[in-house]
Amino acid sequence: MQEDRKKTLLGVGGGVLVGVLNGMLGAGGGMLAVPLLKKLGLQQTNAHATAVAVIFPLTLLSTVAYFLLGRFELPEALPFLLPGAVGALLGGLLLAKLPAKWLRKIFACFMIWAGIRMVMR
Repeated sequence: MQEDRKKTLLGVGGGVLVGVLNGMLGAGGGMLAVPLLKKLGLQQTNAHATAVAVIFPLTLLSTVAYFLLGRFELPEALPFLLPGAVGALLGGLLLAKLPAKWLRKIFACFMIWAGIRMVMR
């Protein structure tokens, strides 16, 4: 019973952090969600897929909030929507074909790259 409670608290606390990161930074939620989901017992590939499923509605909510606050203009986003959708579809198909070992390494490289970029700016 104690283990279930720990998992619930970790899931709720982690979910709040993922939402805050995603809403505040526009990214980064997945970098927290994937390790959190793995810690909660999901396999590597399932953790990535679940993180995307979690982040998608969070991103929609953030988009609405940013739009209502006048933080962006729709014409600025349009050039990225179709190519981004195509890339997301391809990424989802590729995820199913990548071995977990390679997925973990690719994810680690992106985390390191993002960290370096943030420190260097």
